[in-house]
Amino acid sequence: MRYLTLDKAIEAWRKLQPLSDEDRTRLSRRFTIDFNYNSNHLEGNTLTYGQTEILLLFGKVIGEANVKDVQDMTASNVTLNMMKEEATIKETPLTQAFIRTLHKTLLREDYTVYRNLPGGMQTSYTVHAGQYKTRPNSVITRYGDRFEYASPEETPALMTDLVDWYNKAEAEGKLSPVELAVLFHYRYIRIHPFEDGNGRIARLLVNYILTKHDYPMIVVRSRLKNEYLEALHAADLIVGSSPSAGAKASLTKIKPFVQYFKKLLAKEIYNDVLFLTEHDENLWWYDGERIEFRSLNYSKLLVLMMSEPVLTLEEMQRHLNINMSAVKKLVNQLMEKKYIERGTEDGSWRVFITPSV
Repeated sequence: MRYLTLDKAIEAWRKLQPLSDEDRTRLSRRFTIDFNYNSNHLEGNTLTYGQTEILLLFGKVIGEANVKDVQDMTASNVTLNMMKEEATIKETPLTQAFIRTLHKTLLREDYTVYRNLPGGMQTSYTVHAGQYKTRPNSVITRYGDRFEYASPEETPALMTDLVDWYNKAEAEGKLSPVELAVLFHYRYIRIHPFEDGNGRIARLLVNYILTKHDYPMIVVRSRLKNEYLEALHAADLIVGSSPSAGAKASLTKIKPFVQYFKKLLAKEIYNDVLFLTEHDENLWWYDGERIEFRSLNYSKLLVLMMSEPVLTLEEMQRHLNINMSAVKKLVNQLMEKKYIERGTEDGSWRVFITPSV
């Protein structure tokens, strides 16, 4: 859509309503993989997109994988499903108990973090699952300065204010669901109420708000992490460094983040529209990107791999009726993009890119 705006994206989305059960299933499967992969990848999870898909859809781990990363990804999906279930109960207000339950489910249990200090000394602290922080937290920005979040002493009162504000603003209806979501996200991040998992919880709660108001859920793509962080940083410069100011920031003060969020939402919603309405054998989707291959041979090969996973290069050549060097080029390029992967045990091909038909 030329000159895409949020209003145009929402209009296009609403024209598709109500969705068929098949379309809902297709969107849900795509979102489940994309959201869990990206939200965790933003925080350093090392599972690949393909590993995430196999784990969440089939409960299997392929290749080498960090045990904690596997556990985190599994818990993330459980938490996502819990959030979606809660969002369907329209009349239920948001509560701190629910936020802490999400956090408890996401982190699973308390754990100890060990840090080496200058001079060889070691220190440690405990991350509490489902409890607000007991020690100060901060971040070193990409510009080298330290940015402090709310203190442990301030956090309970600020979280009470945040949840009370949200429920009241939602009931009044003066702010749109999009404005509610973006403002909640920013204020929550400035509080940073937990010792770990704040970003993942913030992105879950944004989708909780959108889902509750019948908007499509969105994904903050890890490959665009800098855009996300820069928008937050630009808003921080306007709001100021005081945690309490951040926790009560207005939409006007966080304009750079509002602009970023609306642009992101418009793109994500319209990509959902394209995913459901474009039906072309040469169109595919991978981690939120619309892929249109230059040659139809790519699509023919991918469809072949999906229907007959155990294939030799010779069999590919025979089916596609092209020379062997062309077959090898197709396979290598698809593997480099991580659209496909060869199984180490049975030699079968796994396809991680989704067709539009």
